[in-house]
Amino acid sequence: MKKMLIFTVVVLILGVSGFLFLRKNKKVVYQKIQPERGSIAVEFRLTGMVQPRNRLEIKPQVAGRIESILVVEGQKVKKGEILAWMSSTERAALLDIARAKGEEELKKWEDTYKPTPIISPLDGFIIVRNKEPGQVVSLNDVILVMADKLIVEANVDETDLSYIKLGQKVNMFLDAYPENKFTGIVEHIAYESEIINNVTVYKIKILPIKTPLDFRSGMTATVEVVANQKNDVLLLPVEAIIEKDDKKFVMVETENKKPERRRIETGISNGSKIEIVSGITEDETILIPVKDGKKERRSISAQRQMMGIPVGPR
Repeated sequence: MKKMLIFTVVVLILGVSGFLFLRKNKKVVYQKIQPERGSIAVEFRLTGMVQPRNRLEIKPQVAGRIESILVVEGQKVKKGEILAWMSSTERAALLDIARAKGEEELKKWEDTYKPTPIISPLDGFIIVRNKEPGQVVSLNDVILVMADKLIVEANVDETDLSYIKLGQKVNMFLDAYPENKFTGIVEHIAYESEIINNVTVYKIKILPIKTPLDFRSGMTATVEVVANQKNDVLLLPVEAIIEKDDKKFVMVETENKKPERRRIETGISNGSKIEIVSGITEDETILIPVKDGKKERRSISAQRQMMGIPVGPR
């Protein structure tokens, strides 16, 4: 038993020593890449909702009965166009009495006592049709709802408000149709903030340049905002960057094929690529350490934090 115990201890010591020796003398493998020139943009997304810019409820001028409605949901109308006809309570009662006396009596009173028109107050389109012919309505009943245009409203965190400008173009897509992107223009930025989930936000309104066919009030939309963009700059993958003591470095291949650590200055990053301001040229070869056959990578959020890019709530 004593000999067996001694043998086991020796084997363990040799195994640990061998592991430490191999680990110490393990050769670092690098992947070689070239810096490239190109464009880079820092973007963030907002969640918005399709809303009427001007929502107008159409109510009757008199209480009574709806005789006919001339429009359907989605139909475009002009200011002054007749949307519906209705009879006042007195006319409806009179016509019912005349109808009981026959068609000739009914036609006589229909020609004498004309129905009341409901007129469109603006150019726009119908988004809701609440009532149908034959229904009795009061002065407070909403017969139709109109809108002049459909826009996208979104809330912007106050930390991102500096990236939003009036007249700025943004890309959007509806969550129901994510493959169809369209462009909009920021037409209004609220002057008063709101508190949502303990976050200070400002509401912005975005007008589509060309309204999609499938646009519907209440739809959820995703807004893509370009916070910063640079063109014709030197770029590297973010995994090529080594950070130490709040300084940034890259491994550069020297003339004798040896790796050399070089300090660099960086600019903006989109999470996968980063702008190189100084320290290397596009003619140099950059070495990326490879671990177990795979490049060492950081998470996107860690990369953005390392490069000083905002990662606050959206």
